[in-house]
Amino acid sequence: MEDECPPRGLPVPVLPQPANTMPKPHLISREGVEPLPQPYLLFLGDTTERGYAKTAFGLRDWARERCVAEYFIEGATVSTGLPFLTPRSAYESGARAMVIGVANSGGVISDSWVPALVEALEAGLDIISGMHARLEDIPVLNAAARRLGRRLIDVRRPPAGIPVGSGRKRSGRRLLTVGTDCALGKKYTALALANAFTAHGLAADFRATGQTGILIAGSGIPMDAVVSDFAAGAAEILSPDAAPDHWDVIEGQGSLFHPAYAGVSLALLHGSQPDVVVVCHEPGRERVLGHPGYLLPSIEDTIALTLQLGRRTNPAMRCGGVSLNTSRLDEDSALRLLASESQRLGLAVADPIRGGAAFERLVADCLA
Repeated sequence: MEDECPPRGLPVPVLPQPANTMPKPHLISREGVEPLPQPYLLFLGDTTERGYAKTAFGLRDWARERCVAEYFIEGATVSTGLPFLTPRSAYESGARAMVIGVANSGGVISDSWVPALVEALEAGLDIISGMHARLEDIPVLNAAARRLGRRLIDVRRPPAGIPVGSGRKRSGRRLLTVGTDCALGKKYTALALANAFTAHGLAADFRATGQTGILIAGSGIPMDAVVSDFAAGAAEILSPDAAPDHWDVIEGQGSLFHPAYAGVSLALLHGSQPDVVVVCHEPGRERVLGHPGYLLPSIEDTIALTLQLGRRTNPAMRCGGVSLNTSRLDEDSALRLLASESQRLGLAVADPIRGGAAFERLVADCLA
């Protein structure tokens, strides 16, 4: 499980500090680890659910200069819109790794993908995965990588020595994106807000908590791979003490209402101790992604439960506003919805990818 945004079909705002050049967090980083091979060929497998191709779309939107092309196998119905190249052609075009661009339920590497992954190794590409399943645990891949001298790189590995949560109040300011469901924009919102804070002259870091965020930022902790007893502690060390005016903008995960992933969301909420939360939602989505038997909570209920539970570790926590993923709406419909929801909720409501005056108000209210 990891939260990302479904394919937006909208341009990412051009801000003075692009997401791919954000300062890396100064505590949890990949220092001492060999840099990831770049640029990337994005592998979509045989994916038919757009929301599960989160990693590919996140890299396309926030690290486009590192993405050469995409590749998929028979049965796939999802595309990032990048050129389609075979692993051999991608290698000849400069790619040096194939990234598994899928984040499916359970983080499983399908048997049907293995021939394509072996094909990538034989073409000269290393393989990068953010799945729960370990590349090296797949015998065919392990043997091929050893034979060819290629690397199998799993980024969904938490650091060693994570403590249990202490609940100690830390210096600095923190913002956490939370949501009504998975895969509806928490990462995109956090990236856009971190960029906007920097554009306003503030010291701000994007803190990645899932595989795509880690691939974009080059650092972070995969929260859903941390043993549950230590998850709140992981969130604490992800956003350590900082200067009073420094902002950590923390990528949210899952949903407090999710029937499978609420535990990750709660640990992240308690451990990050946000001063501000921004609630993320996709208009028109009625049921939990992958769990159609469950209705989505309302925005109001999400705000109320988040504040009730989050104030356990930060009594001063407040909601700075709402982020709506309006990618399925045309411009006029989106702007009307943002305005009507802002009036209804009495909060700033914006689509960070559309930007504009609504987003500027959301930024200002978060910083107020």
